[in-house]
Amino acid sequence: MSEALPSEYPNTPRPARAAVSLAPWFAEARALIALGAPLALTQLAQMAMPTTDLLMIGTLGEEPLAVIALANTVYVFIWLLGLGPAAAMSPVIAHIVGAHPSDRARTRNSLRMGLWAVFLLTPLLGAVLVFSEAILLALGQSPALAAQAAPYTQLLALSLPFSLGFNVLRNFATALGHARAPLFIVGAAAFLNAFLAYTFIFGHFGVPRLELVGAALATTLSQIFMFGVMAAIATFGRDFRSFRIWRRLFRPDWPRLNEILRLGLSMGLTLILEVALFLSATLVIGFFGASAVAAHQIAMNVPSLTFMVPLGLAMAATVRVGRAAGAGDSEGVRRAGFTAIFVAMAFMLVSSLLIASFPRAIAGLYIDVDDPANARATELAVQFLYVAAAFQVFDGIQVMAAFALRGLKDTHIPMWLAGISYWLVGFPLAVAFAFVWGLEGFGVWLGLATSLAAAALLMTIRFIYLSAPGRPLSE
Repeated sequence: MSEALPSEYPNTPRPARAAVSLAPWFAEARALIALGAPLALTQLAQMAMPTTDLLMIGTLGEEPLAVIALANTVYVFIWLLGLGPAAAMSPVIAHIVGAHPSDRARTRNSLRMGLWAVFLLTPLLGAVLVFSEAILLALGQSPALAAQAAPYTQLLALSLPFSLGFNVLRNFATALGHARAPLFIVGAAAFLNAFLAYTFIFGHFGVPRLELVGAALATTLSQIFMFGVMAAIATFGRDFRSFRIWRRLFRPDWPRLNEILRLGLSMGLTLILEVALFLSATLVIGFFGASAVAAHQIAMNVPSLTFMVPLGLAMAATVRVGRAAGAGDSEGVRRAGFTAIFVAMAFMLVSSLLIASFPRAIAGLYIDVDDPANARATELAVQFLYVAAAFQVFDGIQVMAAFALRGLKDTHIPMWLAGISYWLVGFPLAVAFAFVWGLEGFGVWLGLATSLAAAALLMTIRFIYLSAPGRPLSE
């Protein structure tokens, strides 16, 4: 028999069967990218706002930059706690859409309880920000810097309900498959924030020069703008008005509110565990001098930017997995989750190769690498970027697996897995590599890479276990 298919077997099913088996996976990848691409761009646009503020404040000198760094450390931790319930909107509504595609009442009810959760939490979270000076002093920070940080964080406390409320509405829209409206809103807000920051920080157009307070005011007004426009679109937009989102706004649904708070708390704490790891790494690297810190900041900014793409796709993965789970489609759950992981691996592999190929050129975007005064910082930045290139794929896998688990409403165990990966594996190894084995900043980065590899492994195993054939899906 020849290697080619003989004429007596004209209808062999093998090629057609292979094509059919791959078609749902390609369709899933297209759906994931269609929903995730606007989300990734939204994340990048959101990063533009604090980056613009930092660039403007940087012109005021080193001390204002230090004040902002301290103030934002307190603010980000508080904001992440509130972000959890807002993020819970995606899996909760995705499950409802998967199980009951035309049930507007259940979706509206969940959205209402998401807004309740945010507005119940913000007075407590805002109260913490009011006492930011005392918190910073308790952490051993400079009294002068802590005093300057207080007005900044206190004004940002006013932005909390609007920022978190926007994220509730944004995740409501995302769960319904409409991610472009939030993108346009955040993009417009980025330009508005830049204009307001320029006006208030430096005192242009007849406005008093407010410097740091001006930056906080610009951020607060931008957040109010984002919430107001998103609320208007969610109320009157063609794709949303049938949900009548404000109907029976004050009617409680205690079980649903409890679910959102429970899921949201786990999500918020998971984010805090990860952010705290990287902030702690910065403090450890501070023991090795200014050059090491400068190199660390350069190297950290690069994976932070590349991470926005898998993060946006991961948000889409939560929706895709959640819809399949709500519909009771276990095969669809596995396909959505694993497709997301493979897409993240592909993107991060490309970014890994680019970073590893041009580390010195990348460092040159931040500092003058030809200046002898920057020789040590350049050398360390190149070393750190090689490690960043190595952990790109792990970072993409761990965020995709974690967000796929969110789609199954599995947030408590992943929180513990994150804690194990970051604080029982990664951080102790970072300290050991840095101080015991004498690798200094390079050792800290090896520890970070190990933590992300551990998280990728544990989160993926957890998803494989929960999505195994025959296991019941939630709801």
